[in-house]
Amino acid sequence: MLSPALALALAALSSHALPDSNRIDPSASVRIDSSRHELVVTAGPFNLPNMPPSPDGIMDHGAAHDTPVHRFSWPVDGWLRGFRIEVLDARGNPLPRSLMHHLVILNYDRRQLVYSAAERLFGAGTETEDASVPRSIGVPLKANTNLGMYVAWHNESGKEIVGVTLRLTMQWMPKSQNPRPIDVLPMYMDVNLTVGGTNTFDVPPGRSTKSYEFTLPVSGRLLGVSGHIHNYGEVVRLEDVETGKVLTKVEPTLDDNGNVVKMGRELFGVRGNGLRLRAGHRYRVVAEYNNTTGQTLHNGGMAHMVGLFAPDDVAKWPQVDPRDPIYEKDIMSLEMRGTSGMGEMHHH
Repeated sequence: MLSPALALALAALSSHALPDSNRIDPSASVRIDSSRHELVVTAGPFNLPNMPPSPDGIMDHGAAHDTPVHRFSWPVDGWLRGFRIEVLDARGNPLPRSLMHHLVILNYDRRQLVYSAAERLFGAGTETEDASVPRSIGVPLKANTNLGMYVAWHNESGKEIVGVTLRLTMQWMPKSQNPRPIDVLPMYMDVNLTVGGTNTFDVPPGRSTKSYEFTLPVSGRLLGVSGHIHNYGEVVRLEDVETGKVLTKVEPTLDDNGNVVKMGRELFGVRGNGLRLRAGHRYRVVAEYNNTTGQTLHNGGMAHMVGLFAPDDVAKWPQVDPRDPIYEKDIMSLEMRGTSGMGEMHHH
């Protein structure tokens, strides 16, 4: 299915590592298939202890098996255009994707558009389908780009599962691709971002909103968006602060119990003009919740919007500044994943 963004809704939580006795630091292998234009990253084995279901469908943000970041080098000049994910048992047979709470791919060599933290190239959560974009667009990557991958697991099967492997296949287009794809980069907008910490927040009873304002550093076109919101969330929207106009919004699909099962998508046309955003302009990302439980949901809220952004001039994209305190805090929290129980800048 076509994805409007390689930075799809990542199932991100303020998760913490399990005690060392329950955690295996997995190895990972990287294999390139030049004929199919695919890079295959295989990580494991993982031992996944059973975790009981959470009340009200809200996962305990500490109950996730976090893995350390596995760093690897991107091998070719070209454009990333899609991914697929497989979860396998010790014999190589498919397991339910729901065991993987979330997966994130990091790009240490490029920062985000809105935040001076390392780029989250793409990610996937329990509700995220495999994704690809048309060959008319792609995320540019140079050979020897420093990438990283981490996974958080959540096993509610009722029993421990031993020897789990995750296989990630990343699809690319070569630099000789003709016609040349339009350069697009992931854009992430969180209503409560805390670099190096958690982006969850309390949701009071009844209706409430949470928002974050930012100034865009580069002009360009937003080609499509999706997002993420927790249970009792109704919408995530992007507004023009100066005019008050709602530029776009995404809404969740709920099951019969009111739980979020997937987020909507909004495509502005990957071959068209897209949604125009201007450098130096103020924008606001807003989440709306309607908590019908009558009680405050402590750390029960989260919301963000993700999309593919085509800058007018990719050379004007803000550069990584290793001395920037936000970037430093982000990298430090990533390095401490799976060893200290420290959270990090979580994205869906």
